[in-house]
Amino acid sequence: MRIFTATLGTETNTFAPMPTGLADFQGPGYDASKTSTEKLPAFGQLCRALRERAAESGWTLIEGKIAFAGPSGITVRGAYEQLRDQLLADLKAAMPVDAVLLQIHGAMIAEGYEDAEGDLLTRVRAMIGAKVFLGAELDPHCHLSAQKIGAVDLMVLFKEYPHTDIYDRARDLVRLSEDAIAGRTKPVMRLRDLGFISLIHTSREPARGLVDRLLAREGKDGVLSISIAHGFPWGDSPDLGTRLLVVTDGDAAKAERLCLEIGDEIIALREKFAPPFPEVDEAITRGLASNRMSIVLADSADNPGAGAGGDSTFILARLLARKVENTVLGPLWDPVAVSFCHQAGVGATLRLRIGGKVSSFSGPPLDVTAEVLAVKKSAMQDGLSGTIAPLGDVAVVQIDGVKVVLNAYRTQGFGTNLFTQFGIDLADTKLIVVKSSQHFHASFGPIASEVIYVETPGVAPGNYRSLPYKRARKTIWPLNG
Repeated sequence: MRIFTATLGTETNTFAPMPTGLADFQGPGYDASKTSTEKLPAFGQLCRALRERAAESGWTLIEGKIAFAGPSGITVRGAYEQLRDQLLADLKAAMPVDAVLLQIHGAMIAEGYEDAEGDLLTRVRAMIGAKVFLGAELDPHCHLSAQKIGAVDLMVLFKEYPHTDIYDRARDLVRLSEDAIAGRTKPVMRLRDLGFISLIHTSREPARGLVDRLLAREGKDGVLSISIAHGFPWGDSPDLGTRLLVVTDGDAAKAERLCLEIGDEIIALREKFAPPFPEVDEAITRGLASNRMSIVLADSADNPGAGAGGDSTFILARLLARKVENTVLGPLWDPVAVSFCHQAGVGATLRLRIGGKVSSFSGPPLDVTAEVLAVKKSAMQDGLSGTIAPLGDVAVVQIDGVKVVLNAYRTQGFGTNLFTQFGIDLADTKLIVVKSSQHFHASFGPIASEVIYVETPGVAPGNYRSLPYKRARKTIWPLNG
């Protein structure tokens, strides 16, 4: 059997000022043929699963590029078209094929393409025809449009947030696709729009129990797969919102019944999914009042993983103004400050202007006196689903009672080794400020005595009503309230 695979995607925050260009897609892992299976990025896990199954089964696997950009603003039209056309050219050269399995994100919005990945899947379908199997793995923070569903034979989404199951769901897609191609099953998909927006944290109840129940239903009584598309709240799209996708073995009526049954259960829980978001001073006060150490404050609105700059100063400014001690913060994106620290060297004390560079959502830059504690070239941190993630060049500085990890590659905080590789003992640290919405939780959750999600100004706020939506439907909750 001949199978073609590739990755193309990003998560578009339409409120973010930074454009997503071609270079953003051509990062680590871009040419999968030169990347070992163990070093494939998070959005290369379908390639990993297919390599493993091809080695077992003797399939011929033809690999296209892994082109995935970190979340940012609207994708430049020329960048999307060039990458799309490259994927289609690679596919054409690989034909004839028995199946095409793609890893996409599902929330890419490009200039002139409101549903970029819907456009991609439609073009792939037109090229391969109706008889070649087409499957896709998506991020749950996708805009699950009718165009996307209509183009494919099978779609599987990650279930966990944080996304600890990218590889597991890739294996599901490969297994289910193999069964369908062999004629052992006949996937039938049904989609239900649930009419709301929410952050569905599977690290906590009620989402934890919900996902466990869905997993328990798969593989029984003709149920092949059940996925919840959370939607991406910071992408202004007509398809914004939470949706439920049910896949059964040839039984459309059952898929529709499950959409109604499970969908009603999810709707009833919608107000309980998202955690509270206290404002900055309230969050700091709450953390300091605790008699425990390792209190994590999540700076969600400045999360680069949701398209934000990662350079906002709102929390840091309050920590310094209040003279808070024994605190760490990171990663704070500031390539210029990092370069100055590398020039000065460890042990130097210098005046720095840090943060506050991308937009007004970043807050004002802070003029500080900083001691350089550590520097490192091309640093890494633990990433999603067992992968590693780049930080770029890093400088760790001490500013009064706060240690700050400055980095040159814009990214969110994933792993505790964001701090520990520089000798920072998190067990003996009072407040740990991480620029991330939820992906930090897989690594920080086990060591945190408490996690507080903080409401700050930014392009990825927890209060969706504060965003100037123009394309999203105002009839969905909570925009309709």
